[in-house]
Amino acid sequence: MPYPEQLRLLVEQELQRMAFSREPATARLVEAMRYSLLAGGKRIRPVLALATARAIGRDEHHLLPLAAGIELIHTYSLIHDDLPAMDDDAMRRGRPTAHVAYGEDVAILAGDALYAEAFHHVLAHQRGEPRAILDALAELAAATGVEGMVGGQFIDVSATPQTADELRRLHELKTGRLIGASVECVLLIAGMTQPETSEFCAFASELGVLFQIVDDILDVTGTDVALGKPQGSDERHGKRTYVSEFGLDGARELAISSHRQARTSLAAAAPAGAPELEQITDFIATRSS
Repeated sequence: MPYPEQLRLLVEQELQRMAFSREPATARLVEAMRYSLLAGGKRIRPVLALATARAIGRDEHHLLPLAAGIELIHTYSLIHDDLPAMDDDAMRRGRPTAHVAYGEDVAILAGDALYAEAFHHVLAHQRGEPRAILDALAELAAATGVEGMVGGQFIDVSATPQTADELRRLHELKTGRLIGASVECVLLIAGMTQPETSEFCAFASELGVLFQIVDDILDVTGTDVALGKPQGSDERHGKRTYVSEFGLDGARELAISSHRQARTSLAAAAPAGAPELEQITDFIATRSS
């Protein structure tokens, strides 16, 4: 499935330029941060931000600081997800996880630092109306806090969802909010408001659900090599997933339905077309890693 590779390369270049600190005493911390940050991947969330900029007629280069900040936050979440107290995974993106390579103490601090540096980077480098940038950062903070990603993680580790609606809500918070923010923060910086953003927001929300359904399927059907991490992690941890809830065939049907809904919302949001967002949506629906 085609992927907006040119946007991914822009993100990689922006991330490579980030040095964080020249303080000799913190060199190992910065090394651990960059170890996880530059481990590769499709960079779906920052690419989604740049693709949204294109879809609304903005220069994607102007949104690179925001896109980079989003990827720093995503990387922090992966470092903490992999810790022994969480999912206890030893591999990520085909190589040892941060706590295996640097120790738990350094990995925790690397994640903490990436989260802080994300907001510093956007505040220091993102151009735009100050009020709009603050609105975008408020959304990004909310999307990654108690009513977003961290809250979803808490539900995931503390209680197993009992119903299909609870399962969907868990993943709307844990996975969907940051994916949604990758779209919504761009709209906020552009000064767009309701109702003109409603269809974009509906698209972003459904895209987060689609991503998680496919992720649950791949945890069962993928391989360690393709996934870059141990296959079957959810089952080993006794997690309730779309596959455990609906079966493999049922989850695949849900993915098809979610993909269709995401494309419908995107078509309503961008009647003239949004090629890069369409490519990302189709890629997420058909990805194998």
